[in-house]
Amino acid sequence: MTRQIWHSGAIMPMQRIQSRIASRLSSLPGQLRRAAQWVVDNPRDVALLSMREQARRAGVQPASMTRLAQALGYEGFDELRAQHADILRDIGDGLSGQAQRRLKLDASTAAGTADAMIAHTAAQVSGLANADLLAALEGAAHQLSKSARIFCLGQRSSHAVAWHFYYVLSLVDDRMRLLDMTGGTGFDPLLRAGGNDALFVCCVKPYTRAVVDATEQARARGLRIIAVTDSPFSPLVGAGDIALVVPTASSSFLHAMTPAFVLADTLAALVACGDDAATLDHLDGLDRHLATLNTFFHDPN
Repeated sequence: MTRQIWHSGAIMPMQRIQSRIASRLSSLPGQLRRAAQWVVDNPRDVALLSMREQARRAGVQPASMTRLAQALGYEGFDELRAQHADILRDIGDGLSGQAQRRLKLDASTAAGTADAMIAHTAAQVSGLANADLLAALEGAAHQLSKSARIFCLGQRSSHAVAWHFYYVLSLVDDRMRLLDMTGGTGFDPLLRAGGNDALFVCCVKPYTRAVVDATEQARARGLRIIAVTDSPFSPLVGAGDIALVVPTASSSFLHAMTPAFVLADTLAALVACGDDAATLDHLDGLDRHLATLNTFFHDPN
């Protein structure tokens, strides 16, 4: 029987940990504060990854993770990690589970809550500029630039990210293919795809089954996979794939997608090479085409 996580007036276990961290954050030295923020932003990885790997991703020494756990009242980091694992086993992967995992904000007004949410999102975006992710972006741009065709896939909340990536590059690049579900034939183009092609796919937990299945099909056909996802252990990521891992922790009932948008925007710009002569030529032709169609509103004043 599944243990009930939420009941009226109770404090959620994950929120209890995050509240404990928040109450001590201002008093922690720099390295521990950095480690603490990583723990708050990556609860699943706290449960899954080794302490050494977590320290590497947080940009701190492994000893800092131990000292953080002790500062929070644990005997060591293993106890903190085990508590995360217990909680995540009890919380489902659906939207209700996301609502239960949402970040606890210390704000008493709507404006205060909005301010805290925006600040948290800004911190998530700023954290994308780390050496590992920048190297992965460079590798992804190189892989996509030499691909014969670029297929784009994402559904539900991830659809907008995949569509935006497709739209931006389709303005200047004839290789783009969007795998949407119009008429129920969305994945059919993969039948003609092969080893010279690539798949840009976005999907975060709870993972959409059709997206996972289509990614596996693409991988089996030899396509290079560029996956924007929330964990290196995501079912989208296989051996040899390029994983662009984004944080999704949110104070809403739905996971945050802003970091994924930022990565898609950045990657599209790297592939497009905005100052390239061919790109500029494409854009000039597009401008003339859109002007002929009178696509955009122009204020006569």
